[in-house]
Amino acid sequence: MALTTSTTTPQETGRASSGPCPLDAVFSPKSVAVVGVTTTPGTVPYDIFHNILFGGYRGTVYPVAPGKRSVCAVRAYRYVVDIEDEVDLAVIVFPADVVDRALEQCGQKGVKAAIVISAGFREVGSEGARREARIREICARYGIALIGPNCLGVINTDPSVQLNAAFVRSMPRNGRIAFLSQSGALCTAVLDYAREKEIGFSKFISFGNKAGVTETELFEYLHRDPQTDVILLYLEELREGRKLVEVAQRVTRGENAKPILAIKSGRTPQGAEAAASHTGSLAGEDSLCDSIFKEAGIIRMGSIDELFDAAVMYAYQPMPQGDRVGIVTNAGGPGVMATDAAVRQGLVVPHLEPATVRSLGRSLPATANLHNPVDVIGDARADRYAAAVRAVLADRNIDQLLVILTPQSMTDIEAIAAQICQIQKEASKPIACSFMGATDVVSGVRLLQEAHIPHYTMPEWACRAMAAVQRIRDWQAQPPDRVEPLSVDREAVERILRGAGPGYLLEHEALDVLSAYGLPVPPHRLCSTADQAVAFAEQTGYPVVLRVVSRQIVHKWDVAGVALDLDGPAALRRAYDEMLASIARQRPDAEVAGVLVRPMIPSGYEVILGAKRDASFGPVVMFGLGGIYVALLEDVTFALAPVARTRAARMVRQVKAFRILEGARGNPRSDIEGIEEGLVRIGQLVADFPRIAELDVNPLIAHPKPPGNMVADVRIRLGPQRASHESDERMSKSE
Repeated sequence: MALTTSTTTPQETGRASSGPCPLDAVFSPKSVAVVGVTTTPGTVPYDIFHNILFGGYRGTVYPVAPGKRSVCAVRAYRYVVDIEDEVDLAVIVFPADVVDRALEQCGQKGVKAAIVISAGFREVGSEGARREARIREICARYGIALIGPNCLGVINTDPSVQLNAAFVRSMPRNGRIAFLSQSGALCTAVLDYAREKEIGFSKFISFGNKAGVTETELFEYLHRDPQTDVILLYLEELREGRKLVEVAQRVTRGENAKPILAIKSGRTPQGAEAAASHTGSLAGEDSLCDSIFKEAGIIRMGSIDELFDAAVMYAYQPMPQGDRVGIVTNAGGPGVMATDAAVRQGLVVPHLEPATVRSLGRSLPATANLHNPVDVIGDARADRYAAAVRAVLADRNIDQLLVILTPQSMTDIEAIAAQICQIQKEASKPIACSFMGATDVVSGVRLLQEAHIPHYTMPEWACRAMAAVQRIRDWQAQPPDRVEPLSVDREAVERILRGAGPGYLLEHEALDVLSAYGLPVPPHRLCSTADQAVAFAEQTGYPVVLRVVSRQIVHKWDVAGVALDLDGPAALRRAYDEMLASIARQRPDAEVAGVLVRPMIPSGYEVILGAKRDASFGPVVMFGLGGIYVALLEDVTFALAPVARTRAARMVRQVKAFRILEGARGNPRSDIEGIEEGLVRIGQLVADFPRIAELDVNPLIAHPKPPGNMVADVRIRLGPQRASHESDERMSKSE
C-alpha cells in the first residue's frame, strides 16, 4: 500500500456531490458499448474492451463488432442499435471516416456519452477538421457528451465503478488526484511514472482534440467529485481562455476549493510550433498565459516531476498554517542546501523558540546543531531522530517540517522511517521527507509512502513542492477581485470611434479617448500652422513638444516627426518648419493632418500600460517597464479586462521593475496608485469598446505624487466598424 488509499484530510471538509451531471455517463456508466472491437490482442480496439471487461468494471459491457459472433467469449453485436438494453456510454474505435455513422447510430440508440478514441481528425488537416465538425454537430444534435476524438480514453478508479476505458497496460491505483491531458501519448508515460512512484488517481482523462467536452467542463465535474482533492492538467492549446479562467476561479477558491496544477506546453517559440504540429492548433503567448493562469488560481508547473511533487504534498498532508519550515537532518550540507532552496522558493526558515532549543539540547549530543536547520549528526539512530522531529514540530514558529536522511553505515533507515510514520499520525502539521540516495533507502521510502508521507529524492524538490502548496494556500485565502464601474465619458469615445475607420487613430484622437476615460493626458492641440502652435504654447507654457500627426506615419522618430524641449517661439517655429520639410522629403505620400503641440513632460520612470484583444482570452491589459525596454526585457504581466483594483495592484507588483517605482536608492516613490488607476481605466475602456484591437500607452511617465503620472505617447488600433456593432449587440443581449 502506498500513496493510493482514500484517507480523510482537511481538504475533504465540506465536500459533497450534488445531483446528476451529463458527465456521469462518462465516468459512472451503468453500461458501456465498445464500438469497433476486433478480436486481435494487442490492437487498440481489443485492448480497450479487454481492459473494461477484466478491469473490474461494475456495469455491463457490450462489444460492437460487425461480422464477429463474440469477443472474449462475450456475444458481439453488429450495430449499437442492435443492443437490447440501454447504453450509457459508447467507446468508439472505428476508423475516422466512419465514426460519424457510428455516432449517428449512438444518437438513435439514446446513448448519453461517447469517447472517440480514433485519430484522423483536426490534427491531420482540413479534411480531418471537416470530419471533426461533423461529429461535433451529431453529438450536439443528440445531446451526447463527447470526449475526444484522438484520445487515450477515460479511467475512473472509484471502487464502485472501476472503469478502465483506455488503452493502457493496467488499471492505476485508486487515489485522490485527477489527471487531465490533451496528449494521449503523455498519458501512458505519466501512468508508468505514477506506478513507479506508487501514486494513485481518482480520475484519469485524455480529452484529445476536445471537440465536445473541454477542460472547463471537466473542471466543473471534478469540483463536484467526492473522490478528487486536486486536479492536474496538461494542456497544449487554449480555445476558450476566458471561460477557463472563470471556471477555474470557482473551482480553486471558495467553498470546496480544489487546486488546479497545470503544465501548459509551448513556453518557447519552438515549443509552440511543436504543439501546433501535434494538435493542429497554435499555442498562445506564454507570458500572457502565465499571467492569466495566476489570475485564475491555476498553479503553473514546469515538469511532470514538479506537478506530482506538489500534488502528493497537497493531497496527503494537512494544509500548513504558514510558510515557516523546520528542517531536521543528519548531515549539515543537505541541511544548508535545503535552507537555501526554501528561501529561494519564498519560504521562511525561522529561528526556533528557546524552549525548543533547550529540549533539543537534552536529547541531542553536544556536537549537534540545535538551531534550524537541526543537525542530529551522522550517527543518529531512530530515537534521536524521533526526539528532534517531535520537538521541532511542536515549536510554535514552525508550520511544516522537512526531514532529511543520508544513508550512513550506522543509520537504521527503516526504524527512522517507522518513527516518522508514527509521529505523523499524531501531528497536525505537514511532514515531507527526503531520504537521499536510491538503493539503500528503498525500504524506508516504502514505509513513508505507505503512510502517505510525501518523499523527495532531493531536499530542493521538497522545498519546491512546499512552496507550491503555499501558493495554493495564499490563493485560497485571497478574497475574490471585484470590478467596480468608473465614471467615464463614454459618449465622447463613441463619437470619436464612430467617425474612424479601421487602423490607427490619429494621435490627438487617441489622447482624447484616454482623456474621456480619466487617464492623465497632458494639454494638447492639433495645429495646422506655426502661428497656431506658438499661440497654444504661449497658453500652456514652455518648453513644448511637437509631434507630426499622419495616418501614414506610425513611427514618428524615423522621419524626424518629433521635436523635444522647445523653449521659445523662435525654436518652435524653426522646428515646425524643419519637421514638415523633412517629412515632405522622406514621406511625400503621407497626408499630414497637422502637428500636435503639448507641454514637455519632465523626465521620470517609463512604464507601459497596454491592452489587446486576444483570440482566446478576449480583452486583456498589460503592464511593464516601458519605452525601448518593454520588448527587450519582456518584464510584463497581463490581466483580463475589465480589471479590479486589487488585481491592478498585483500586476504592478509582479514585475521586477516595481522596486524601481518604490523608490530605489533613495529616489522618491512614484505614484504607484496612479498607475494602478490607469490600468483599471484602460481595462474598462477596452471592455466597453470591442472595436479597440490594440492600445499602447508607451510610455506613461511615472512621477512622484504630486504632480503624478502623465501619458507621453499612445497608439490605438481599431478593428472594422461592423465588428464593433456586432460585439456591442452581443454584449447588450448578454446584459
